[in-house]
Amino acid sequence: MKQHAFGKLPAIVTEIGFGAWQIGSAWGDVSEENGKAALNASLDAGVTFIDTADVYGDGRSEKIIAEVLKARGGARPFVATKAGRRLNPHTVDGYTRKNLEAFIDRSLQNLGVDSLDLLQLHCPPTEAYYNPILFQAVDEIQKAGKIKAYGVSVEKVEEALKAIEFPNVVSVQIIYNLFRQRPAELFFQEAKKKNIAVIARVPLASGLLSGKITKDTQFAADDHRAFNRHGEAFDVGETFAGVPLKAGFQAVDEIRKLVPAGASMAQFALRWILMNEAVTVVIPGARNAEQARANAEAAALAPLSNDVMAAARSVYDRLVKPHVHQKW
Repeated sequence: MKQHAFGKLPAIVTEIGFGAWQIGSAWGDVSEENGKAALNASLDAGVTFIDTADVYGDGRSEKIIAEVLKARGGARPFVATKAGRRLNPHTVDGYTRKNLEAFIDRSLQNLGVDSLDLLQLHCPPTEAYYNPILFQAVDEIQKAGKIKAYGVSVEKVEEALKAIEFPNVVSVQIIYNLFRQRPAELFFQEAKKKNIAVIARVPLASGLLSGKITKDTQFAADDHRAFNRHGEAFDVGETFAGVPLKAGFQAVDEIRKLVPAGASMAQFALRWILMNEAVTVVIPGARNAEQARANAEAAALAPLSNDVMAAARSVYDRLVKPHVHQKW
């Protein structure tokens, strides 16, 4: 598995990381045992980057990570967490130093560390990126030593481009996958110029790009693929990448033809993301050890040919782009 410098930081991370939303909440019943097994399998495969958030299971994800890392001992992977979504209402006015510091203190306790490797503002409202006072507050928290560095998690390309205008933002987490290709048009170029680390999230479009979901698939009531299908709880782009399922299934049928022998569709989708050199790390989630190992193994797939990349782009342009491109 390749390793990349994490932007401006003196940190090296594997190109495939571990997304810890699934072991926290909102993906149906994932037991603590399975969550720990998934994380251990990922780390055993060599993964050195973990992404979580304080709201994933109200701290459950962070606590599972802390327990696993303590039990394993040895060199610690790079652990990134997020803050801001605990605000209710979730408005830009709530992003004060006092509130953020309280969230950070809680994450420090959950993760069992004295300083966070990376704090990410957790998809704040768009107007936050036009508010320099907010970023000054995070600068002050960093100077106090509670965080080693900070970045942002965004919904929109516009937000990503604004965020990297602030000099101390070191990373941007953004949805990028076969069904959400807009970040590669301008943002990736600008991120590369400024040496910004790019974390690609929702790489499998909430499992749609695994090829295993059908129109008959039933999701548990506490799975966001059931309760956020139309953006009822948070941005609809976080669920199935915002793609209407009818169009998504059509696109999946065509992409299936491009998957090389011996690889799963999920592995193909991850390999497609890694073809863009602007991506520092991609963070698929996993419900169990088997999924975690399969995700890590995607790094071993051969680079995709120009013809395959062009065919994948054609599927996006014809079937997906009209539904998502201008929204995010």
